[in-house]
Amino acid sequence: MFERFTKDARDVVTGSSEHAQRAGADAVTEEHLLLALLDQEGTRAAFAFASLGITDRRESVEASLADVRRRGGLTKADSDALAELGIDVLQIVSKVESVHGEGALAVSRGPKRWWAGQRRPFAVSAKDTLVRSLRIATGRGDRRIGGEHVLLALMGKAGVVADVMGEYGVTYGAVERAMFGRGGAVAG
Repeated sequence: MFERFTKDARDVVTGSSEHAQRAGADAVTEEHLLLALLDQEGTRAAFAFASLGITDRRESVEASLADVRRRGGLTKADSDALAELGIDVLQIVSKVESVHGEGALAVSRGPKRWWAGQRRPFAVSAKDTLVRSLRIATGRGDRRIGGEHVLLALMGKAGVVADVMGEYGVTYGAVERAMFGRGGAVAG
C-alpha cells in the first residue's frame, strides 16, 4: 500500500513517527498523524487547515490534544457527558495526579528503551487510518493516496482527533469542501 502514497502522504507517515519519537510515545497514534499533517505546507490538507483557520491555532490544537492525553484519552465530549452524571473528570484527574504524579493518566504505557534509529510501531488505530485513507482514495476514483485522504480518514472516524478538531468547527464535511469544493468533487 505504501507504494501508492504520494510524497506528501509519505511525509505524513515519516513525520508522525518523528512526532511519536519526540513525545516519547510507545507507538505512532492518530494524534501523531494529525500533527504531521499540520506540519505540511503547500498540500491540499494544508490548504484545508488554512481555510478553516486551524493553521493559526496550531498551539491551541496541540494543547487540546495534551488535555485529552492528561484525561487518559477522554475527550471534552466524554468529560461533558460524565459531568451530566455528576462525575467531575478534572477532579478525578487532579486526585490521581496528586497521588501518582502529573500525567499519570496519560495514555502512554510508560518509558520504553528505544535504540537509535529504531522506529516506533504504528498503533492499531493509526494503521486503520491509513487503510481507511486507501478506501477513501479508491472511493473517490484516485489512483494514489495523498495527505488529503489521510486527513479525511482521520476526520471520518469518531475518536480523539475528530473530537478535538470538532471543537474548532473542523468536520469531515468541512475538510472535504475545503479541499475539493462543493459536494466533495475534485475542484478543477
